[in-house]
Amino acid sequence: MAWGKLLFISVCVCFLNSTSLLFAQQIAADTALTSADKNPQKDIGDVWRSVVKKKAIIKSDSSHEKGSRRTLIPLLYPGYALVTGFQIVLTTNFSFYADHSKNAKISSILMNNLYTQYNQIINLINSNIWTNNKKFNFLGDYRLYKFPTNTFGLGSTSTFAEKQHVDYSYLKIYEVGMRKITGNLSGGMGYDFDYHWNVTATKISTSDSTDFEKYGVKKTTSSSGITLNLQYDSRLNSNNPAKGTYAFLELRTNLKALGSNDNWQSVLLDVRKYIQTSKKSGNVLALWSYNWITVHGPIPYFDLPSLGWDHYNNMGRGYVQGRFRAWNMIYAEAEYRFRLTKNGLIGGVLFSNASTLTEYPSNKWKNINPGGGLGLRIKMNKSSKTNFAIDYGFGVGGSRGFSFNLNEIF
Repeated sequence: MAWGKLLFISVCVCFLNSTSLLFAQQIAADTALTSADKNPQKDIGDVWRSVVKKKAIIKSDSSHEKGSRRTLIPLLYPGYALVTGFQIVLTTNFSFYADHSKNAKISSILMNNLYTQYNQIINLINSNIWTNNKKFNFLGDYRLYKFPTNTFGLGSTSTFAEKQHVDYSYLKIYEVGMRKITGNLSGGMGYDFDYHWNVTATKISTSDSTDFEKYGVKKTTSSSGITLNLQYDSRLNSNNPAKGTYAFLELRTNLKALGSNDNWQSVLLDVRKYIQTSKKSGNVLALWSYNWITVHGPIPYFDLPSLGWDHYNNMGRGYVQGRFRAWNMIYAEAEYRFRLTKNGLIGGVLFSNASTLTEYPSNKWKNINPGGGLGLRIKMNKSSKTNFAIDYGFGVGGSRGFSFNLNEIF
C-alpha cells in the first residue's frame, strides 16, 4: 500500500476513534477548579464559551466525582520540530479516572498522526492505563513510521559534518503490565518489539567511512524481547504532575528465539521528581533523570540508546531527535513551571538539560552536551490539567529550534 494512502487511512481511523469516544462516553462539564489563592481556574474552553457568549455549566470540584470526569481533546494544528520541519498534526488526548476514590490516578491515551515537510509519516499511540484501586497499570507504545531523516554518528562528540541521510520504515510494539505490590510500588513484565525495514543511506562525500557504515547496518533488523519491570509512582496526574515521585526500572532481554537478529540486553532507569515550590502559586520544580545502558550486545543501530527516543520523544529539547546515539546514555533535565495568569490559563517554563553518551568504538565516557530554553503553556482542559506546550530550545554547535506538545514534557 502506498504511504500516501496509509496516511489518509491513519488520519481517518484517528478521527473515527476520537468521534466514537466522544459519543460513547458522557464527557463531564469542565470543573471550575479553584487554586489555593481562590482564583477560579480557566482553560481554553472557558475562553471559547465567553467568546460565543454561552454560559458554562459549572460543577463543584470533588474528588468523589473523578469517576465521571472524562475528557477528550482532539486537536488539528500545524507544528514544527527539528527532526520533521513543518508538520500537520492530528493529536487526540483521552483522559479518565477508573474509580471514584480520593487518590485515583488519571489514565490517558495519546494518539498522534503527522505528515511532515520531509515526507515523513508518523503514527503513534501512547497509553498509561490504571484499573480500579490502582491494582493494575498498563503502559503501551505503538508506532508506525515512514521516516527519512539524518543520523550523526555515534557518541557525544559527533558533529554535524558527520550527518548522513537515511530512510527506513519502522514498526514498534511495546506493552507492559504491572500489578500493585504495596502502596505506590508495582511490578510486572512486558514485551518489546522493534522492526526496521527498507533501510537505505546516502553516501556522504568523504573518503572515510561513517560510524553508520562502520557499525554495519542491515536492510532489515528485528529486536524482540521480554521485559521485567518495577515502578514507583506517587503522582496522581501524569499529564501535568503537581507533586510526587516517579521511578521506572526495566530490564529488556531480546532473544533470537523470539525473532531478534541477535541476543542482547539493556537496562533503562527513568526517575522524576516534582516539587511544589508554593501552594499559593502552584509553581513546580520538575527534575528528570533518564539512563539507558547496554548490558550485552550487539544492538541494531536504530535500537541503540539515542537522544529524543524516549517514550514520548521529548528528551533533549534544543537538539534534533537522534542527534546523539551510542551504546550507553545518561540524561538529566530540570524544569521550572510557573503561572503567568492567576487563573492558570497561561503559564511558562524554563528548562535546562544535559546528556552524555559513550564513544564508539571505545565505549568510554568523554563529553557532556548541555541544552536549555523556555516555553509557553496554554491550559486546554483544567479537569485533566492538559496543557498545550510551545518550547524553544538550544544546544551546543548552533543547535536550536521550536517544539510543540500536548501535555507536559515529563
